[in-house]
Amino acid sequence: MSENDAQKWYYDTKTGQVSQGKEGAWENRMGPYDSREEAQSAIETAQRRAKEAEEYDVEENDD
Repeated sequence: MSENDAQKWYYDTKTGQVSQGKEGAWENRMGPYDSREEAQSAIETAQRRAKEAEEYDVEENDD
């Protein structure tokens, strides 16, 4: 792991915990994020982006 990776923040979808550095299994890890706060809101960010993408797809299909 590079020094930069060790300073990034990650969200573990299995445990709901935030950690600095790559901990836990990769399939449960979201990130990297630049701050603890960003990592803590990872699920909300993903849900928002998924909704925005779905709305974009609907708009594109209406044309």
